[in-house]
Amino acid sequence: MELAAAPPPAWWVPVAEASYLAAPPDAAPLAVRALGEDLVLWRASDGAPQCFVDRCPHRGARLSLGRVRGDALECPYHGWRFAGCGGAKDGVEAGRCIAIPALPSFTPPATHCATAWLTRELHGLVWVAPRGTPVSAPHAPEALPDLAPRRVLCGPFDAATSAPRVVENFLDTAHFGLVHEGWLGSRNELSVPDYRVEADEHGRPGVPRYRAWQPRASTAASGGAWVDYRYQVLGPYAALLVKQAEAPPGAPPGARSPREAYVLWTCPLDEERTRVWFTLATDDTTRTDAELQAFQATIFGQDAPIIESQRPRRLPLAPGAELHSAADRLSAAYRRWLLEQQVTFGTC
Repeated sequence: MELAAAPPPAWWVPVAEASYLAAPPDAAPLAVRALGEDLVLWRASDGAPQCFVDRCPHRGARLSLGRVRGDALECPYHGWRFAGCGGAKDGVEAGRCIAIPALPSFTPPATHCATAWLTRELHGLVWVAPRGTPVSAPHAPEALPDLAPRRVLCGPFDAATSAPRVVENFLDTAHFGLVHEGWLGSRNELSVPDYRVEADEHGRPGVPRYRAWQPRASTAASGGAWVDYRYQVLGPYAALLVKQAEAPPGAPPGARSPREAYVLWTCPLDEERTRVWFTLATDDTTRTDAELQAFQATIFGQDAPIIESQRPRRLPLAPGAELHSAADRLSAAYRRWLLEQQVTFGTC
């Protein structure tokens, strides 16, 4: 007798800025989308974010058109109320129907329930993951305490391509002097130096040190400099880079420019549509949030037409599907890791 294959792990994905989700007493549902599903977010009476599939199990109406009633979400069509995690304090499972106005004396059975997803709030974003399958530890979004304390959220940006294509572009350095000419690279410095790919404690690939010449590495940069990079895959749909430029000419010995980190968070809306945020962690205190966000918008605006032009839009994982060179070590390691993690959404 053959044993059924274990289901692939679920992954946390960001779906909305936390500030978009109103808190009690003004709580209102918010329609979002992730992993090919229409979802609804709302906050219970204690302010905790909740997430259901945006479909009433009674007659299929959108729950996002309904109302928040304390610790329950009310369907706009017939008023069925479905408990959030706040309702679970009394032993009621999240998503369970707790009231049907047309039958006030009827106690709905356990089978009368909306489909609830797991939720959490971190990095100024609301994250969700499907229930019923194990949520993989390497992508329960991390606090990242070793980064600079100033955090600026950039985005969202939408791209007509798969989330793995977006992540792979973020990990790619060979395009700097072409796509980001005059900003992150120069046509006079297209050579990719030798670098080493290493796995972290979760087995996720990364590059501990990569060195690149950049004409304008950040908003604060006043000229070109050599920049030290560190790359780390955080999950199938998220990655981190930390960068620090050499001090400008005339600076005291040992001086360094501000240390910056960019964390890429992607939400696969569908197999070939992606929503993107960046968290910028920086030591820079001279630039406003708007200036930092404008710089990141410029860089992503340069990437967008290229990644949207790639075919297929889903990232090919089969050996030989696309050609590789030695400059693509990190990209190739990312693809192998996706295969190991059984990531199929956004890949082919």
